[in-house]
Amino acid sequence: MTNLFIEKQHISARALFVGQRLELREFERSKRLASNPLVLTVGSDGCAVLFRYGVVVLFGLTAVEEVAFLDNIKPFVNSPIGDVESEELEVQLQLDQSEGMGDKRVIVKSFSVERLQIIADVLAKSVVLAYYEARVAKSFDRIEPFAEKLHTEGSGGQQARDFIRHIGDTLIMQSKMVGRAEVADKPEILWEYPELERFYASLETEYEIRERHIGLERKLELISRTAETLLDLLHNKRSLRVEWYIVILIVVDIIVSLFEKLH
Repeated sequence: MTNLFIEKQHISARALFVGQRLELREFERSKRLASNPLVLTVGSDGCAVLFRYGVVVLFGLTAVEEVAFLDNIKPFVNSPIGDVESEELEVQLQLDQSEGMGDKRVIVKSFSVERLQIIADVLAKSVVLAYYEARVAKSFDRIEPFAEKLHTEGSGGQQARDFIRHIGDTLIMQSKMVGRAEVADKPEILWEYPELERFYASLETEYEIRERHIGLERKLELISRTAETLLDLLHNKRSLRVEWYIVILIVVDIIVSLFEKLH
Protein backbone atom coordinates (compact mmCIF):
# COMPACT_ATOMS: atom_id res chain seq x y z
CA MET A 1 0.00 0.00 0.00
CA THR A 2 1.19 3.52 -0.85
CA ASN A 3 1.02 5.94 2.08
CA LEU A 4 0.38 9.67 1.76
CA PHE A 5 0.56 12.64 4.15
CA ILE A 6 3.53 11.11 5.97
CA GLU A 7 4.10 14.03 8.34
CA LYS A 8 0.44 14.71 9.20
CA GLN A 9 -1.82 13.42 11.96
CA HIS A 10 -5.11 14.49 10.42
CA ILE A 11 -6.39 15.70 7.06
CA SER A 12 -9.66 17.05 5.72
CA ALA A 13 -11.87 15.20 3.27
CA ARG A 14 -14.46 17.05 1.19
CA ALA A 15 -16.81 15.49 -1.36
CA LEU A 16 -18.62 17.58 -3.98
CA PHE A 17 -21.30 16.52 -6.46
CA VAL A 18 -20.35 18.88 -9.31
CA GLY A 19 -22.25 17.47 -12.30
CA GLN A 20 -24.14 14.56 -13.82
CA ARG A 21 -21.01 13.16 -15.45
CA LEU A 22 -17.25 13.73 -15.28
CA GLU A 23 -15.07 12.95 -18.30
CA LEU A 24 -11.99 11.18 -16.94
CA ARG A 25 -10.01 10.44 -20.11
CA GLU A 26 -7.98 13.64 -19.91
CA PHE A 27 -7.11 12.99 -16.26
CA GLU A 28 -6.04 9.41 -16.91
CA ARG A 29 -2.97 10.78 -18.70
CA SER A 30 -2.07 12.88 -15.65
CA LYS A 31 0.12 11.73 -12.79
CA ARG A 32 -2.13 9.36 -10.92
CA LEU A 33 -1.75 7.42 -7.70
CA ALA A 34 -4.38 4.79 -8.44
CA SER A 35 -7.30 3.96 -10.69
CA ASN A 36 -10.86 2.69 -10.21
CA PRO A 37 -11.55 5.09 -8.67
CA LEU A 38 -9.05 7.50 -10.16
CA VAL A 39 -6.73 9.19 -7.63
CA LEU A 40 -4.64 12.22 -8.65
CA THR A 41 -2.04 14.31 -6.84
CA VAL A 42 -3.33 17.86 -6.37
CA GLY A 43 -1.74 20.96 -4.87
CA SER A 44 1.40 20.83 -2.73
CA ASP A 45 0.71 17.49 -1.04
CA GLY A 46 -3.00 16.75 -1.43
CA CYS A 47 -4.94 14.40 -3.67
CA ALA A 48 -8.32 14.07 -5.36
CA VAL A 49 -10.49 11.04 -6.08
CA LEU A 50 -12.63 11.41 -9.19
CA PHE A 51 -15.81 9.47 -10.00
CA ARG A 52 -17.30 9.24 -13.48
CA TYR A 53 -20.80 9.96 -12.14
CA GLY A 54 -19.84 13.55 -11.27
CA VAL A 55 -18.34 13.49 -7.76
CA VAL A 56 -14.87 14.62 -6.69
CA VAL A 57 -13.46 13.96 -3.22
CA LEU A 58 -10.58 16.17 -2.09
CA PHE A 59 -8.08 15.24 0.62
CA GLY A 60 -5.75 17.65 2.38
CA LEU A 61 -6.29 20.66 0.11
CA THR A 62 -6.23 24.29 1.13
CA ALA A 63 -9.14 26.55 0.15
CA VAL A 64 -7.06 28.11 -2.64
CA GLU A 65 -5.99 24.72 -4.00
CA GLU A 66 -9.58 23.49 -3.94
CA VAL A 67 -10.87 26.47 -5.92
CA ALA A 68 -8.06 26.13 -8.46
CA PHE A 69 -8.69 22.42 -8.96
CA LEU A 70 -12.45 22.85 -9.39
CA ASP A 71 -11.82 25.56 -11.98
CA ASN A 72 -9.48 23.23 -13.87
CA ILE A 73 -12.00 20.41 -14.13
CA LYS A 74 -14.96 22.58 -15.20
CA PRO A 75 -14.46 21.88 -18.94
CA PHE A 76 -14.81 18.14 -18.22
CA VAL A 77 -18.04 18.36 -16.18
CA ASN A 78 -21.24 17.52 -18.09
CA SER A 79 -24.50 19.10 -16.89
CA PRO A 80 -22.99 21.04 -13.97
CA ILE A 81 -25.05 21.29 -10.80
CA GLY A 82 -25.78 24.86 -9.76
CA ASP A 83 -26.24 24.23 -6.04
CA VAL A 84 -23.35 21.83 -5.42
CA GLU A 85 -24.03 19.14 -2.82
CA SER A 86 -21.08 18.61 -0.45
CA GLU A 87 -19.99 16.46 2.48
CA GLU A 88 -17.03 17.05 4.82
CA LEU A 89 -15.14 14.75 7.13
CA GLU A 90 -11.95 14.75 9.20
CA VAL A 91 -9.58 11.82 8.80
CA GLN A 92 -7.48 11.15 11.94
CA LEU A 93 -4.33 9.03 12.14
CA GLN A 94 -4.43 6.84 15.28
CA LEU A 95 -2.19 3.79 15.52
CA ASP A 96 -3.57 2.66 18.89
CA GLN A 97 -7.29 2.68 17.96
CA SER A 98 -9.52 0.55 15.80
CA GLU A 99 -10.17 1.86 12.31
CA GLY A 100 -13.58 3.22 11.54
CA MET A 101 -15.94 6.04 12.46
CA GLY A 102 -15.72 7.77 15.80
CA ASP A 103 -16.94 11.13 17.12
CA LYS A 104 -17.63 12.75 13.71
CA ARG A 105 -14.29 11.67 12.27
CA VAL A 106 -12.82 8.56 10.73
CA ILE A 107 -9.87 6.81 12.37
CA VAL A 108 -7.18 5.21 10.20
CA LYS A 109 -3.90 3.46 10.93
CA SER A 110 -2.31 4.98 7.83
CA PHE A 111 -3.14 7.40 5.05
CA SER A 112 -2.87 4.71 2.42
CA VAL A 113 -4.29 5.35 -1.03
CA GLU A 114 -6.59 2.35 -0.63
CA ARG A 115 -8.11 3.70 2.59
CA LEU A 116 -8.62 7.10 0.99
CA GLN A 117 -10.35 5.42 -1.94
CA ILE A 118 -12.77 3.69 0.42
CA ILE A 119 -13.47 6.92 2.33
CA ALA A 120 -14.02 8.69 -1.00
CA ASP A 121 -16.40 5.96 -2.18
CA VAL A 122 -18.64 6.34 0.88
CA LEU A 123 -18.58 10.16 0.83
CA ALA A 124 -19.35 10.18 -2.90
CA LYS A 125 -22.37 7.90 -2.45
CA SER A 126 -23.55 10.03 0.47
CA VAL A 127 -23.57 13.30 -1.53
CA VAL A 128 -25.32 11.58 -4.46
CA LEU A 129 -28.02 10.27 -2.11
CA ALA A 130 -28.40 13.69 -0.47
CA TYR A 131 -28.85 15.35 -3.86
CA TYR A 132 -31.54 12.94 -5.02
CA GLU A 133 -33.25 12.89 -1.62
CA ALA A 134 -33.77 16.64 -1.96
CA ARG A 135 -35.15 16.25 -5.50
CA VAL A 136 -37.54 13.49 -4.45
CA ALA A 137 -38.80 15.66 -1.60
CA LYS A 138 -39.63 18.39 -4.12
CA SER A 139 -41.48 15.84 -6.23
CA PHE A 140 -43.73 14.97 -3.30
CA ASP A 141 -44.42 18.68 -2.80
CA ARG A 142 -45.59 18.88 -6.42
CA ILE A 143 -47.89 15.87 -6.27
CA GLU A 144 -50.31 17.04 -3.55
CA PRO A 145 -51.47 20.38 -5.08
CA PHE A 146 -51.85 18.76 -8.51
CA ALA A 147 -53.96 15.94 -7.08
CA GLU A 148 -56.13 18.47 -5.22
CA LYS A 149 -56.69 20.57 -8.36
CA LEU A 150 -57.50 17.47 -10.40
CA HIS A 151 -60.04 16.41 -7.76
CA THR A 152 -61.78 19.80 -7.49
CA GLU A 153 -61.58 21.08 -11.07
CA GLY A 154 -61.38 17.83 -13.00
CA SER A 155 -58.44 19.04 -15.10
CA GLY A 156 -54.76 19.69 -14.61
CA GLY A 157 -54.34 22.06 -17.56
CA GLN A 158 -50.80 23.34 -18.13
CA GLN A 159 -49.87 22.08 -14.67
CA ALA A 160 -50.57 18.53 -15.84
CA ARG A 161 -47.95 18.77 -18.57
CA ASP A 162 -45.43 20.27 -16.14
CA PHE A 163 -46.23 17.51 -13.69
CA ILE A 164 -45.63 14.80 -16.29
CA ARG A 165 -42.24 16.27 -17.21
CA HIS A 166 -41.30 16.58 -13.56
CA ILE A 167 -42.23 12.97 -12.85
CA GLY A 168 -40.21 11.85 -15.86
CA ASP A 169 -37.13 13.66 -14.52
CA THR A 170 -37.66 12.11 -11.12
CA LEU A 171 -37.89 8.56 -12.43
CA ILE A 172 -34.62 9.00 -14.35
CA MET A 173 -32.90 9.28 -10.95
CA GLN A 174 -33.32 5.58 -10.38
CA SER A 175 -31.36 4.60 -13.47
CA LYS A 176 -28.65 7.13 -12.64
CA MET A 177 -28.19 5.86 -9.10
CA VAL A 178 -28.15 2.20 -10.11
CA GLY A 179 -26.40 2.43 -13.47
CA ARG A 180 -23.84 5.15 -12.78
CA ALA A 181 -23.25 5.67 -9.08
CA GLU A 182 -23.92 2.02 -8.18
CA VAL A 183 -24.90 3.19 -4.71
CA ALA A 184 -25.85 -0.28 -3.48
CA ASP A 185 -22.60 -1.92 -4.63
CA LYS A 186 -19.39 -2.29 -2.67
CA PRO A 187 -16.21 -0.74 -4.11
CA GLU A 188 -14.20 -3.09 -6.30
CA ILE A 189 -11.04 -2.33 -4.32
CA LEU A 190 -12.33 -4.62 -1.55
CA TRP A 191 -11.71 -7.58 -3.86
CA GLU A 192 -8.00 -6.75 -3.77
CA TYR A 193 -7.90 -5.71 -0.10
CA PRO A 194 -10.47 -7.82 1.78
CA GLU A 195 -8.84 -6.81 5.08
CA LEU A 196 -10.46 -3.37 4.60
CA GLU A 197 -13.96 -4.85 4.48
CA ARG A 198 -14.68 -4.04 8.13
CA PHE A 199 -13.36 -0.50 7.66
CA TYR A 200 -15.73 0.06 4.74
CA ALA A 201 -18.66 -1.46 6.65
CA SER A 202 -18.08 0.99 9.52
CA LEU A 203 -18.26 3.99 7.19
CA GLU A 204 -21.22 2.62 5.23
CA THR A 205 -23.15 2.07 8.47
CA GLU A 206 -22.34 5.54 9.80
CA TYR A 207 -23.64 7.24 6.67
CA GLU A 208 -26.56 4.78 6.37
CA ILE A 209 -25.82 4.28 2.68
CA ARG A 210 -27.82 1.07 2.27
CA GLU A 211 -30.81 2.28 4.33
CA ARG A 212 -30.96 5.64 2.52
CA HIS A 213 -30.76 3.90 -0.84
CA ILE A 214 -33.62 1.54 0.04
CA GLY A 215 -35.71 4.45 1.34
CA LEU A 216 -35.08 6.44 -1.82
CA GLU A 217 -36.00 3.47 -4.01
CA ARG A 218 -39.30 3.12 -2.14
CA LYS A 219 -40.09 6.81 -2.56
CA LEU A 220 -39.34 6.62 -6.28
CA GLU A 221 -41.63 3.60 -6.56
CA LEU A 222 -44.37 5.48 -4.70
CA ILE A 223 -43.98 8.49 -7.00
CA SER A 224 -44.22 6.19 -10.01
CA ARG A 225 -47.45 4.58 -8.74
CA THR A 226 -48.93 7.93 -7.74
CA ALA A 227 -48.11 9.46 -11.11
CA GLU A 228 -49.67 6.51 -12.92
CA THR A 229 -52.84 6.78 -10.82
CA LEU A 230 -53.19 10.54 -11.30
CA LEU A 231 -52.55 10.35 -15.03
CA ASP A 232 -55.07 7.52 -15.40
CA LEU A 233 -57.61 9.61 -13.51
CA LEU A 234 -56.91 12.56 -15.77
CA HIS A 235 -57.25 10.36 -18.85
CA ASN A 236 -60.54 8.90 -17.59
CA LYS A 237 -61.98 12.35 -16.94
CA ARG A 238 -61.05 13.44 -20.45
CA SER A 239 -62.51 10.24 -21.93
CA LEU A 240 -65.74 10.82 -20.01
CA ARG A 241 -65.91 14.37 -21.36
CA VAL A 242 -65.50 13.09 -24.92
CA GLU A 243 -68.25 10.53 -24.34
CA TRP A 244 -70.61 13.30 -23.18
CA TYR A 245 -69.80 15.31 -26.31
CA ILE A 246 -70.70 12.28 -28.42
CA VAL A 247 -74.00 11.81 -26.53
CA ILE A 248 -74.88 15.48 -26.99
CA LEU A 249 -74.16 15.27 -30.73
CA ILE A 250 -76.36 12.18 -31.03
CA VAL A 251 -79.21 13.91 -29.17
CA VAL A 252 -78.89 17.00 -31.37
CA ASP A 253 -78.93 14.80 -34.50
CA ILE A 254 -82.11 13.06 -33.27
CA ILE A 255 -83.80 16.37 -32.54
CA VAL A 256 -82.90 17.71 -35.98
CA SER A 257 -84.24 14.52 -37.62
CA LEU A 258 -87.52 14.72 -35.71
CA PHE A 259 -87.88 18.39 -36.56
CA GLU A 260 -87.42 17.62 -40.27
CA LYS A 261 -90.04 14.81 -40.14
CA LEU A 262 -92.57 17.02 -38.35
CA HIS A 263 -92.23 19.75 -40.97
